[in-house]
Amino acid sequence: MATKPYIIALEEHYFDPEVKRHTVGQEPTNAPRIVQRLDDVDELRLREMDEAGIDMQVLSHANPGLQKLDAETAVRLARSANDRLHEAVRARPDRFAAFAAIPTPDPKAAADELERTVTRLRFKGALVNGLSNGRFLDDKRFWPIFERAQALDVPLYMHPAIPHPAVVEAYYKDYVEQYPSLLRAAWGFTVETATQGLRLVLSGVFDAYPRLKIILGHMGEGLPFYLWRISMGLARDGRGGRSFRDIFCEHFFMMEMGIDRILFSVDYPFVDNLPGTKWTETLPLCAEDKERLLNGNAKRLLKI
Repeated sequence: MATKPYIIALEEHYFDPEVKRHTVGQEPTNAPRIVQRLDDVDELRLREMDEAGIDMQVLSHANPGLQKLDAETAVRLARSANDRLHEAVRARPDRFAAFAAIPTPDPKAAADELERTVTRLRFKGALVNGLSNGRFLDDKRFWPIFERAQALDVPLYMHPAIPHPAVVEAYYKDYVEQYPSLLRAAWGFTVETATQGLRLVLSGVFDAYPRLKIILGHMGEGLPFYLWRISMGLARDGRGGRSFRDIFCEHFFMMEMGIDRILFSVDYPFVDNLPGTKWTETLPLCAEDKERLLNGNAKRLLKI
């Protein structure tokens, strides 16, 4: 009988109670079943991990995180929320690791909190939920965060959030009432986060920080499937230098870049664990490549 593979899932969310109080009305869902699981980092979560054969979750704060708060509040909440997450990981280091919540409204403080959590709490990087008070992270005011991530040799996870209000007004308002998920997983999340990734490549941040690593979930928010088209289109502008595809494949993690860049996630509790692990059983991959997907790449990138 084949040995069960070791599985690390790294886009697995929770709610910090104090952050939750400051983001009332902005939560990704009010469905009781989901909220119950976001509030739990103990028995219920572990039981459902066991049922699906997931050995480790890399925990991160669910939407909207700290990205829509004022700078002072975000800085204060980041430290206490990360300290509490550290306690949850320390209680079960065999089952949990963590991405930090960083206060991007104050970029210098965000870089400092990233360093504190990585060097003192042994976090594996940070996860950022969408735009920071309406601004994409390619804005140079946020580059101290990228500089620090490179120096620490940890990845930054670019996670979706509700699109910019102007985009909602222009693109989605006619259908939002009937289809509220249009702003989220159905389409809005993908467009906003793919745009974030595209802008990072165009900004020159990877020239400034050539060892910077970015994670994009949800199959790269569609970008891997459009790399040829995007590169071809941008090449028409005649700016020369490395192609969009070359830069993207060097600094981002997911399929276009090859098996060494694919990472396994479930997106718990917004997606159930069991379908995620059942899906991996059907993959047409050799044993070595499946091992890379399910744990090897995450161990290497996150130093687990």
